[in-house]
Amino acid sequence: MTAAIIAIALGMAGGFIAALAGVGGGIIFVPALALVLGLTQVVAEATSLLAIIPVAILGTWQQRRTGDVHLRHALIIGAGAVVTAALAALAADLMPEDILRWLFVALMLIIAARVWLGARRDAAVDR
Repeated sequence: MTAAIIAIALGMAGGFIAALAGVGGGIIFVPALALVLGLTQVVAEATSLLAIIPVAILGTWQQRRTGDVHLRHALIIGAGAVVTAALAALAADLMPEDILRWLFVALMLIIAARVWLGARRDAAVDR
């Protein structure tokens, strides 16, 4: 029961931070699930991916109502994502836990660098 309450709190906090900062929830959820709930890297990543499904459905439904979804493009992207997600999940299952964790760290560093450089560029343009 306590883990469920913590997971709900992580979901709410992570969703708020992700929406506020304009980042994907996995950036928040994967480390939180691993560090706070003690999940392995593979389980944390898989759980984060599963949690995206209802959010993506709700977001798509809302944006479709306003005409902002190009259904053909979404279906093409979705088909490619399903195939590559299945292949990546198989690779993650075969990969040693520490390598998977370091790959996630590398991805987070790349994202942080891109955000930082983009902020510097935007600040220079505003001057």
